[in-house]
Amino acid sequence: MAQIIETVDVDVPVRVAYDQWTQFESFPDFLEEVVSITQVDDTRNHWVVEVGGARREFDTEITEQHPDDRVAWRSVGGETAHAGVVSFHRLSDDSSRVTVQIDWKPEGLAEMVGSMAGLASHAVRKDLDNFKDFIENRRTATGAWRGDVDA
Repeated sequence: MAQIIETVDVDVPVRVAYDQWTQFESFPDFLEEVVSITQVDDTRNHWVVEVGGARREFDTEITEQHPDDRVAWRSVGGETAHAGVVSFHRLSDDSSRVTVQIDWKPEGLAEMVGSMAGLASHAVRKDLDNFKDFIENRRTATGAWRGDVDA
């Protein structure tokens, strides 16, 4: 398994950052490889992504979610096995830290080489920078889901 850990500080309160992250269908606005996400129910989402010109589809399941703290998930089906967690940390009344950890199993030679070269980590870093720009420009979340999912 490969692991990616990236962090970004955003100039919005932790509640705003967290609330935006619960709006999965808005991910294509800041995650470059995401074509679409369809929320199936409170804990399941269907993803369509394009990575290196290859289109892939998979489902994810939220395995743990606590408002203003964390969202954890795992893939269920699809070509790429992965799991991860996004955690939210209050830095001040008006700023927060978002940390993403993804564990994934590279499939095929191209993904293995890309993983060794740090390309996936670079892509996550860029997506977090895009999230920072997105949420700081909006100053408010596009919506929120404040439900709690126990591990």
